[in-house]
Amino acid sequence: MAQKPTILVSEKLGESGLELLRSFGNVDCSYGLSKEDLCAKISSCDALIVRSGTKVTREVFQAAQGRLKVVGRAGVGIDNVDLQAATECGCLVVNAPTANTVAAAEHGIALMAAMARNIAQADASVKAGKWERNKYVGVSLVGKTLAIIGFGKVGTEVARRAKGLGMHVIAHDPYAAADRARAIGVELVSFDDAISTADFISLHMPLTPSTSKMLNDQSFAKMKKGVRIINVARGGVIDEEALVRALDSGKVAQAALDVFAQEPPAKDSPLVQHQKVTLTPHLGASTIEAQDGVAIEIAEAVVGALKGELAATAVNAPMVPAEVLSELAPFVVLAEKLGRLAVQLVAGGSGVKSVKVAYTSARDPNDLDTRILRAMLIKGIVEPISSTFVNLVNADYTAKQRGLRIIEERITHDGSPEIPLESIQVQIENVESRFNSALCDSGEVRVRGKVKDGKPYLTLVGSFSVNVSLEGNLILCRQVDQPGMIGTVGGILGEENVNVNFMSVGRLAPRTHAVMAIGVDEEPGEHVLNRIGEVPAIEEFVFLKL
Repeated sequence: MAQKPTILVSEKLGESGLELLRSFGNVDCSYGLSKEDLCAKISSCDALIVRSGTKVTREVFQAAQGRLKVVGRAGVGIDNVDLQAATECGCLVVNAPTANTVAAAEHGIALMAAMARNIAQADASVKAGKWERNKYVGVSLVGKTLAIIGFGKVGTEVARRAKGLGMHVIAHDPYAAADRARAIGVELVSFDDAISTADFISLHMPLTPSTSKMLNDQSFAKMKKGVRIINVARGGVIDEEALVRALDSGKVAQAALDVFAQEPPAKDSPLVQHQKVTLTPHLGASTIEAQDGVAIEIAEAVVGALKGELAATAVNAPMVPAEVLSELAPFVVLAEKLGRLAVQLVAGGSGVKSVKVAYTSARDPNDLDTRILRAMLIKGIVEPISSTFVNLVNADYTAKQRGLRIIEERITHDGSPEIPLESIQVQIENVESRFNSALCDSGEVRVRGKVKDGKPYLTLVGSFSVNVSLEGNLILCRQVDQPGMIGTVGGILGEENVNVNFMSVGRLAPRTHAVMAIGVDEEPGEHVLNRIGEVPAIEEFVFLKL
């Protein structure tokens, strides 16, 4: 009889989840372990379940000595788990992304109401022996406009409840379905329209490079005077110093915060001590019902992983056969880079729903396993605009959840079957491009690339052939084809200490239009890009992060 697996639970978990775990394996509930104690225990464990307090570092995975098969995060965020180390050690990481939805939405509504009526301040005043009715006059919610930034599961639930309070609800989310928003009476608008017309702004977006400090001095300046901010998402989406300035100036009347850039925040933080701010210690998921739901969800995911099942909530990739990874490794990088490039060529508000990918190869199409290539393409398209971690395990699930359709085509090419692929082409259809030219044909974005000397190269953008390495970052310029353009743009970058690693020019015909693709090591400042845009012959340009 096979020995039961050992499951270490390092932070408190609901009893219903523990019961499920005990029915399958030996459960060790050891709370408050030090890093050293965790490393000492982990080599005898097959699974580890944590919340946000336990740091599952590379040292922990190395101490497991290959025995640890799965780490379960009881919640959504996985900042405390080293995903790269987990993948290298062949350990699956799963989370519980759905059970907290209603609890987080309810907490957002509770904070909004408490802030509007000065509940926390008035409570403290009465307990201090005061009776200050005139000081704590609040504002009504009915008839006010609530802007929800991030219209995912939690944002949707907040909207439903706010509508019930008689509020007018608008939302901003480039990838939300308009019909889903209309079904509950919510209008999807641009980010600037959302923040400039709202009386209340509730944040529900993930923390990604594009959303980090999304609310900053510039965005606060666009808001109505007296706006009120609620954040039960991630602390890093707000520039906290800018928020203090906005509160001091009166631009922002009040803020209600459950999350912070640093948790716990410093006791002497100007934000924490501000009289106009209502605070809670990251309680969004802290209801009995939510904790119970999370416990069951993570227990089911961990048990499934121990049984060898593919988990829909996996957030990292299992190890792939060494021979397959070795052969496809450069094409894996190419697929992800093309996805990242293509999605950044799509105008922000149009969304991506349908993607065609064509693999050109001299091999028999039946001999080409494109699953990992498709997964990395999805990774490139999805990760720049979300907090989702995409890999071989969860790529197709993630695409399905986001309504993203991937259509694959295998094209036979006369060449050497020793080379897995001649090229990969990515075509995003029915979208608005950031370019208004042949660089991106009407209604679609199209890019193609190949691998040369083991490195990914961009070979086609729209109708223009180019030849540029997909390393670092990329500047694409559409221009009038005339002498001196390479020197002019290269000179600007040189003067601004931006190193060029590659440059290529493609054109439709001499002295007509051309596209210049410039690989750069650093991210140019806005003033550098403005200088390039001011060159008379350059008609449009875009900077792309790869």
